[in-house]
Amino acid sequence: MKAGVKLPDVTFRTRVRDESVGGPNPFRWEDKTTADYFAGKRVVLFSLPGAFTPTCSTYQLPGFEKGFADFQAEGIDAIYCMSVNDSFVMNKWAESQSLKNVGVIPDGSGEFTRRIGMLVAKDNLGFGNRSWRYAAIVDNGVVEAWFEEPGLCDNHGEDPYGVSSPETVLEHLKTAKAEVAA
Repeated sequence: MKAGVKLPDVTFRTRVRDESVGGPNPFRWEDKTTADYFAGKRVVLFSLPGAFTPTCSTYQLPGFEKGFADFQAEGIDAIYCMSVNDSFVMNKWAESQSLKNVGVIPDGSGEFTRRIGMLVAKDNLGFGNRSWRYAAIVDNGVVEAWFEEPGLCDNHGEDPYGVSSPETVLEHLKTAKAEVAA
């Protein structure tokens, strides 16, 4: 993936709260498309190997959540976290992280992740197929900037983190804004 590439058209199976459903689990299925998330907006999308995993839950997701106002100040409308996890898992993770600013996108079957070339085997950890860690700035469905961790491969022995960190993406936005102003 690289700057200038349009994101693939994918349908995501999500579960959304709907009080009309009633009962202890008032959620219903709702299909959302790539366009629903990205059309007409400038967003940060980041993806990671799995919900509830250490680096994802301790650094990456909380960093984007806490830094949301800083991203807005740089022209970002929304921040989305994607993972090759189903909607049930993503919703529970969002709840456990008390998310208010970052939306979660469940890529349960890995279709989106596969189509952008970021689906990797993580059988060495018992995960199956998951996303390689990356972040992107996306403007109206087109990649503006791409931040991919080094070493993309199946069953990588480590989980590199830094290139796709909130700090790196925010610094890129500030530098790009300063260059345009100059």
